[in-house]
Amino acid sequence: MATTRTANAHWEGSLLEGQGKVSLDSSKLGTYEVTWASRSAEPAGRTSPEELIAAAHSTCYSMALSHGLAGAGTPPEKVDTKAEVTFQPGEGITGIHLTVRASVPGLSAADFEKAAQDAKANCPVSKALTGTTITLDAALV
Repeated sequence: MATTRTANAHWEGSLLEGQGKVSLDSSKLGTYEVTWASRSAEPAGRTSPEELIAAAHSTCYSMALSHGLAGAGTPPEKVDTKAEVTFQPGEGITGIHLTVRASVPGLSAADFEKAAQDAKANCPVSKALTGTTITLDAALV
């Protein structure tokens, strides 16, 4: 069964001087402020579309990797993923770098690398972001 998640954004003013808020409506987890400065310079306690993409990608990737490893008979003890989304004003999102560290008893480094690359290619968020260069640094801990 398909699910739909909802967020809403409200913006007031011009791009450079304006400000807005984004709310996570499905989960009701909160409303977060956003400005151009928080997107193009320092966050200063506000979020950005790129930070929200990074949150979605790191979570989706961790879930996909965990699922793939478990399906291969080597469930992980833990998976920690950091997603760094690079935004260049005037160009947009120029890349995403995933760093994953995982503890997977009994799995070789080569088999982990294969599973990590498969998760990068096949997690739903990676697929949605196919127009963006995604790089990966994966290692067992």
